[in-house]
Amino acid sequence: MRRSSYLARFLGSAGLLTVAAIGLAGCQTTGAPDITGSLGTKASTATPEADARRAVEAYGEKYRANPKDLDNGLRYGQALRANGQHEQAVAVLEQVNLTHPGNRVVLGAYGRALAENGSFKLAFDVLSHAHTPANPDWRILSIQGAVLDQMGKSDEARRYYASALKIKPDDPSVLSNLGLSYVLTKELPKAEATLRRAQQLAPNDSRIRQNLGLALGLQGRFAEAEAIVQADLPPDEAAANVAYLKSMLSSGQAGKTAAGQRSAAPSRS
Repeated sequence: MRRSSYLARFLGSAGLLTVAAIGLAGCQTTGAPDITGSLGTKASTATPEADARRAVEAYGEKYRANPKDLDNGLRYGQALRANGQHEQAVAVLEQVNLTHPGNRVVLGAYGRALAENGSFKLAFDVLSHAHTPANPDWRILSIQGAVLDQMGKSDEARRYYASALKIKPDDPSVLSNLGLSYVLTKELPKAEATLRRAQQLAPNDSRIRQNLGLALGLQGRFAEAEAIVQADLPPDEAAANVAYLKSMLSSGQAGKTAAGQRSAAPSRS
């Protein structure tokens, strides 16, 4: 199970394409502080999973007490997303959107939740209303690119990444999405170069390291991939995952898995 979930996360790129854009930029776009940090818990004594569950409980209680409050709805939706409760996040943010129609912050959060739940076309349409051509948001442009990639529209997706990078040059989250776009079309040298640039700009981002490990592994450079992935996984798990990737490549299944995952619902952090 561990190996298969790992490869679903890597080979499909469904989760990874949007993790960087949504995960890194989500709080900035909504204007809300980090949900776990706002609970007053000590980061050193709780796991991210435990923090996410506590956030769901805390903000869920506030939301149920006053479901029409904009801030409560956004924070509760964000907490549900962080806890992997994607369908519930969509339901909550859909209600917030109905209560506050036309609010672009809400539309941005709702669009992200839809993308995380695999509703790519609807997500793209919603996100298109979360900003305007006259005042584009580079974070949303990057998310829209990720959604287009998952719809199999890589050329169009890259135009969105290019627009995002014109506004926010060399942003590592956008570069990470672009790198994974190249992975989807098997342009692996381009993917590697783009992801290395992203890693240089954000050396502590584990997601970018994992994405780079994927690009290296798909080129058959397993030792390099394992060395990078080991920074975020126990050595035995990293070795097992790379070995599994190697076996899939040798059997010709990796490309089929990557293609098949384009329409799969992404997993998010």
